[in-house]
Amino acid sequence: MSETAVHGETTGRRPRRDRTHWLYSAVIVAVLAGIVVGWLAPGVGKSVGELGALFVSLIKMMIAPVIFCTIVLGIGSVRAAARVGKVGGMAVAYFLLMSTAALAIGLVVGNLLQPGTGLDLSANAGAAAKYAEDAHGAGGTWDFISGIVPTTLVSSLTAGSVLQALFVALLVGFAIQAMGPTGEPLLRGVALLQKLVFRVLTMILWLAPVGAFGAIANVVARTGLDAVKQLAVLMIAFYLTCVVFVFGVLGVLMWAVAKVSIFKLVRYLAREYLLIVATSSSESALPRLIAKMEHLGVERTTVGVVVPTGYSFNLDGTAIYLTMATLFIADAMGQPLAWSEQLGLLLFMIVASKGAAGVTGAGLATLAGGLQSHRPDLLDGVGIIVGIDRFMSEARALTNFSGNAVATVMVGTWTRTIDAGQVRDVLDRKLPFDETTMVDDHPAPAPEPEAKKTLVSA
Repeated sequence: MSETAVHGETTGRRPRRDRTHWLYSAVIVAVLAGIVVGWLAPGVGKSVGELGALFVSLIKMMIAPVIFCTIVLGIGSVRAAARVGKVGGMAVAYFLLMSTAALAIGLVVGNLLQPGTGLDLSANAGAAAKYAEDAHGAGGTWDFISGIVPTTLVSSLTAGSVLQALFVALLVGFAIQAMGPTGEPLLRGVALLQKLVFRVLTMILWLAPVGAFGAIANVVARTGLDAVKQLAVLMIAFYLTCVVFVFGVLGVLMWAVAKVSIFKLVRYLAREYLLIVATSSSESALPRLIAKMEHLGVERTTVGVVVPTGYSFNLDGTAIYLTMATLFIADAMGQPLAWSEQLGLLLFMIVASKGAAGVTGAGLATLAGGLQSHRPDLLDGVGIIVGIDRFMSEARALTNFSGNAVATVMVGTWTRTIDAGQVRDVLDRKLPFDETTMVDDHPAPAPEPEAKKTLVSA
């Protein structure tokens, strides 16, 4: 990757001022106002519940386009990664394994804590009766399978069926993959479409304060302050689960494989963590992660494969969030998921969670997609999560970022494309990172070993 590609976005021109902090402040105010209104004026709180339902409808509108674009681009990234053979294959296998582990951890913690139990928000379903009726009207297994195939290729994006959109996205992704270089323009076109979709999603998210106010006011009006307490329990449990996953799972695994301390790696990436906290998106730190992993001593080709692919396929924080939030909603609405439903949801999330890291709110859309696919009667419960989603997005982004940093070290170690001596010097602060250029410029680089040249050119 060229110097311009690595840091052109951050140093080539002055970035526009980030004004989204006003949105986050407004969400906080809206949540507090909703609690007060629902507590002191229950009648008003119940009447504004439609605001939360309207926001959920807007999010639902974006589900199919988000999933289509991210899955197609994710498969495109794997196709590019496959050109470097062993590195790409090992990275994808590791991503799938860790994402599945994160989903499973989220299910275990959610079942142990059951933070939504006792809320009984079934009266808050509102429009959910329609979805429940549709769900009960569905046929058996064969009807379910045949329903995955859309009437037309385009109708999968307009019919509102998540599984149809997912099915078509997989077909299109693999078709572009098979086209080779000829499919590159199509992949760029999908990338542009994804930018448009996420821009629309960003516009919709500016209505989050309205949706949060309506949903929280309605919930408090119907259930009292118990709802607020249990939302806080969910948020705290999610943060603690992410901390345990990063330091207890990823940290132990990285030390066992590469003998690298997770604490030193986190310290090395401290500025990137601050950037993510400020933007609630791990993508904001993507150029710096690429530069820092190269400076750490990982082969440039490995970094170029693992980091971008990981941003679509290695979303550990999002995986934990999706399972815990789903279980919370199901318990809170008095319709807990059976183990068979939880396993089916886990399999769906393994695929559907790919690509939700780039933009704040995409995780919310993926959560809605999972519920719509498996339990449409629970879809309105997404409005309950809106008020704290902003705070949970912080932990999601930080965990996703940490997972990709660890993955780069792990894959570099397995493929022997990492300089262990340089890793020690960098993490011990003997070889500082150049913040002005973010690119190492060694006047006399040592020649690469023949084995490494063969691997890189493979």
